[in-house]
Amino acid sequence: MNLSTVRAPKKASEKRKRVGRGMGSGMGKTSTRGHKGQRSRSGSRMMRGFEGGQMPLHRRVPKRGFTNIFREEYAVVNLDRLAELGESTITLEVLRQRGLAGKNEQVKVLGNGELKSALSVQAHKFSKSAQEKITAAGGKAEVIA
Repeated sequence: MNLSTVRAPKKASEKRKRVGRGMGSGMGKTSTRGHKGQRSRSGSRMMRGFEGGQMPLHRRVPKRGFTNIFREEYAVVNLDRLAELGESTITLEVLRQRGLAGKNEQVKVLGNGELKSALSVQAHKFSKSAQEKITAAGGKAEVIA
């Protein structure tokens, strides 16, 4: 590629449509709005999603399920990630400093991975397999209220 082959992108030099500038422009008189009707009037604006009186899509589609406003979100941490930290006592502060949990997030420890050393872990919840693996390795799983 060199300067002699460089071209402007398509439609880069297209002029904007100037309507209502006389008959010779091809867009005079009605300014491409046609004759009469709602959309031909000035200030015409239908609500978003309006389909001319037909039942709009957002009302035709069936609604399913609901959002539980009391749902509690947990930051999920697996045992292999805890083993990578290289610390014997793991608290919420340690997890937050290392970016494994957000500022106000609750933490749940899952049992994916293996532990080779004893860990003392503090979290809001533990899966059954995680709790078994921590105690089997000689560690302690503390549940924070």
